[in-house]
Order: sequence, then C-alpha cells, then structure tokens
Amino acid sequence: MANTRYFLSRVAQALITFISVLTLTFALIRLMPGGPAALIRAQLETSGQSFTEEEINNQVELYTQINPETPIPQAYVEYVTSVLTGNLGESIWYSRSVMEILADAMPWTIFLSAVSLLFIYAIGVALGAAMAYVEGSKFDFSSSLVSVVITSVPFYVIAIILLWFGGYEWGLFPTGGRVSQDVAPGLTIGFIGSILYHAAMPLAALIIAGFGGRALAMRGNSIQVLGNDYLRVARLRGLSERRISLKYVGRNAILPMYTSIMISIGSLFGGSIILEQIFSYPGAGYYVLNALNARDYPLLMGGFLFITLGVVVGVFIADLTYGLVDPRTGSGADRESF
Repeated sequence: MANTRYFLSRVAQALITFISVLTLTFALIRLMPGGPAALIRAQLETSGQSFTEEEINNQVELYTQINPETPIPQAYVEYVTSVLTGNLGESIWYSRSVMEILADAMPWTIFLSAVSLLFIYAIGVALGAAMAYVEGSKFDFSSSLVSVVITSVPFYVIAIILLWFGGYEWGLFPTGGRVSQDVAPGLTIGFIGSILYHAAMPLAALIIAGFGGRALAMRGNSIQVLGNDYLRVARLRGLSERRISLKYVGRNAILPMYTSIMISIGSLFGGSIILEQIFSYPGAGYYVLNALNARDYPLLMGGFLFITLGVVVGVFIADLTYGLVDPRTGSGADRESF
C-alpha cells in the first residue's frame, strides 16, 4: 500500500509540473505583449500582401495552435489538447512540423546526456573513493587540485578548447553533425562507430567538466564514512577490506550523491542548448537556439516543452529508483514517517 501511495504521489508531482509548464507556455504565447501570436500577426500585416482578418487568425492558429478569437479558457483547453496529441504547430523557419523536428532531435540530446551522466558518476565515484582511501597523499592532493580546477571551468569553455584543437588544429574529430552522410543507418558497426565518433568531443566536454565535482563529493562522503566506528567493528570481525570498501564505505558514501543526479539531469538538458550549438550537433538544444535566433516561436516553445518533459521524466525515474540504492526509502514510508 505504501509503495502504491508513494508511486502515485510521484506521478502526480510529475504531471503537475508538466501541466504548469504547459500553462506557462500558453501564457507566453497568448498573453505576453509582443509574444509569438503578436509577432506572426505583425509579420503578416507588414508583408505587403492582402490578408483578411480571418486569414491572419488562421495563420496565427497554424503556427501557435491558438486562435486569437477564441476565449482564453477554451483556447487553453484546445492548446493543452493539441500538445497532448502531439500537435505543436509548424516551424516558421524550417516549414516543418515542430513535433517532427523535435522527435528526430530529442533522442540525440538524450544520448549525449545519458552517456555523459553515466561516465561522470562512474569516474567521479571511483576517483573520489580512491582519493579518500589515501587521504593526505600526493595522489589525493593532485587529484583534488585537478578536480577543483576543472569544476571551476564552465563546460562551454572546455567545449571550445576541444573543438579548436581536436577539430580544427589537429583534425582528429568532425566539427559538426551527428553521423557521417555516407554511412547507411542501421545497427551496424560502421553506423554506431560514426555516431560515437561525432559525439566524442561533446561527450568529452561534458565529462571533463562534470566528473571533478562528483569526485570531490565522493571523497568527502567516503572520508566521513571511513571515520565511523562500525568499520572498526567490521575489521575486528575479520571481514575483508574489499568487502568493507564495497559494501560499507562505497554504498554509504554514494547514497547522498544519488539525489544530485536529479539536478544533473536538468543541468545537462539545459546545457545542451549551448553545447550542441558549439559542436553543430543537431539535437533539441541546437534547434531551440536556432529557433530563438530566428524568432521561430512555435519551435522554441516546442523545444522548451520537450526539454522540460525530458527533465521531468529523468527526475521521476531517479526518484523512483532511489529505493534500489537505499531500500530503506524504497516505498517512501520512511520519508513520510519523519
């Protein structure tokens, strides 16, 4: 019963968050002075062509999914219905369905975010644990110094450095695109290799900029755990150092870091807007920034919704799977008892 109640509460939170974003998007389109609807109307009225009021309203509705003549409550219901059925309007700049553009682009953004997140935490956890076990050594000092330095450098600075040297100066990696044009799509070594080849520098930028902070967090958590009395008892019982490090130290040090995954998901999706533009990597972030520069509001709002949905789903999954890492909180019962 507790498991079901906890699951339903998290589903409700995710739905409320997404509906709130939909409402905000509707307000920006319909109510904001100089917003998308007003811009499209102004473009049509100053285009030099003769449009009737009905034709202008039809064009505004085509691109924004909102008819200016419709009452706001009815327009809101129609807008939410359109979004939930996958109708996000037409892109002004690309003259294509917004859903079609983003459905093609979003998996690539998810790919970059998921793979980089996996490596960031794998490297950070392993390095942080190693630093804690040799606290005060030269390795600990040098690793901590490097972690502090790379954590202080924004990821886009690292991305520009990698692009300049790896792409332009040395010519080791492509400077744009998601896959080579001459490679046929499919589950082949050539196609998968081309994907990884084009994603190498964007992934490297995210991983280099991200693992240092996780390593420092893991180091601090591990040092705190290593000072607990139950580890001395475990050694007195004759438990192997490997079992102690994995079952007691590693597990308890990782627990406080797991919740930071939720924040990382949001920052990676948000950062994709800049990262994908630097590497000319056509993911959702790439199209969102292009839409902003072109004042393509339907695509901009659709990209905003897609990225928000990705963050909500990621946080939802991370929240539900926390119980796999710490069974004491798996049902949420312990949380509710405090």
